[in-house]
Amino acid sequence: MSIGTGIVLFVIGAILTFALNFETGFINLDLVGYILMGAGLIVFVIGLVLALRKRQSVTTVTSGVDGSGANVAQRRTTTTPDDVV
Repeated sequence: MSIGTGIVLFVIGAILTFALNFETGFINLDLVGYILMGAGLIVFVIGLVLALRKRQSVTTVTSGVDGSGANVAQRRTTTTPDDVV
């Protein structure tokens, strides 16, 4: 979702900067457009980093009835978003 949000912010900023050619007395639309384009780029990069990082989950399984002789097995699995179906 953050990748799409970044793209939308960038497009809105580009429209404000390059497509609209009227001036207002209280706000500079070019500056607002550049700010939105910068924010969109930052959100897009953060979204890519979060989507491409590896995800890790740890599962701990305890077996045994009493507390003194219990066996503990720990399994680590590392998956990427491409592996998840």
